[in-house]
Amino acid sequence: MNTALLVLSGGQDSTTCLYWALDRFGAGNVATVTFDYGQRHRIELDCAARVAALAGVPHTVLPIDTFAALGGNALTDAAVAVQPGVEAHTQLPNTFVPGRNLIFLTFAAALAYQRAIHHLVTGVTQTDYSGYPDCREATLRALEQAIRLGMDYDLTVHAPLMFKSKAESVKLARDLGALPALAYSHTCYNGQQPPCGVCPACELRAKGFAEAGIPDPLVERFRNVAP
Repeated sequence: MNTALLVLSGGQDSTTCLYWALDRFGAGNVATVTFDYGQRHRIELDCAARVAALAGVPHTVLPIDTFAALGGNALTDAAVAVQPGVEAHTQLPNTFVPGRNLIFLTFAAALAYQRAIHHLVTGVTQTDYSGYPDCREATLRALEQAIRLGMDYDLTVHAPLMFKSKAESVKLARDLGALPALAYSHTCYNGQQPPCGVCPACELRAKGFAEAGIPDPLVERFRNVAP
């Protein structure tokens, strides 16, 4: 049986990919895993659980706190504020958590191995990857090969949004019926709900929905809340 394990962050892209996986592999054949990696904004964990519940899929949370111990980036270190542009010594945004996707997919592969699952799904995208080198197609293919060799296990890593723009991914979410779940997703680098609207992640999300001509269900949800 073809079954899939999806790395679910609770964000826009992984939520869209969850519905892609349900469409591709069928209801009952998809599970999700979320990593508690010491992220500052714990709302991500709540959103991931809510999205998984809305989709009706089993959900696992695995704790890996080494990233918080390492610090040095805006997503795990309270002393580092989200800043536009790139760091001079790395030429990468300070929201980049080095090694995060490599570790996530390796742990997800280990869980998939235990459960006899042969497909991993991730929401990373090279088109709008914000300068993160671990979101590139070449990185995923190299990691996939390393996992296959290191575990002696037939595993395929799927990245359905890899070459899609944010507008294209929004349209895909609409076509897959994922928009209601996106109302409970979380993207904001500042951890705010309603979203701050000014951080790079919020701006990219807003641009995608605007170009697709579709209202953002998350923004609409808060807009419709009575004061």
